[in-house]
Amino acid sequence: MLGPASLGGTLVGMALFTVPQARAELARIRPALDRLVAVRADAAELAAALSPGGPPTALGGMPELKAAEAQLDELITAIRDTGAHLKGLAPLLLDFPAELHGDEVLLCWLEGDDELAWYHRADLGFAGRRPLPS
Repeated sequence: MLGPASLGGTLVGMALFTVPQARAELARIRPALDRLVAVRADAAELAAALSPGGPPTALGGMPELKAAEAQLDELITAIRDTGAHLKGLAPLLLDFPAELHGDEVLLCWLEGDDELAWYHRADLGFAGRRPLPS
């Protein structure tokens, strides 16, 4: 990652990624993202089972739910410590602050994407998502 940005706008003070750096970081944290998806599913199943009239589960009970919640917190912290912005948990949505052609952008990865291939301007959000230029 590069040093703090000196750009005007929403990314001031944030470390910026280049596209290759963001792609490398995504590849590095992919095991944590995969683990987060699995633990998220377990936590949802446990929570449903613990609700009144909920379906039974072989995953356990309240202690296992608390353990899953603690794992989720650890994984979320580890992902955020990379400098990526975790924007959503279900589905997972990550943004990597960057500059592209002089514009402040967020390189955008959505759960299910094979690679980091999208971006959007920082001021437009997900609705402004576009494919990265080749």
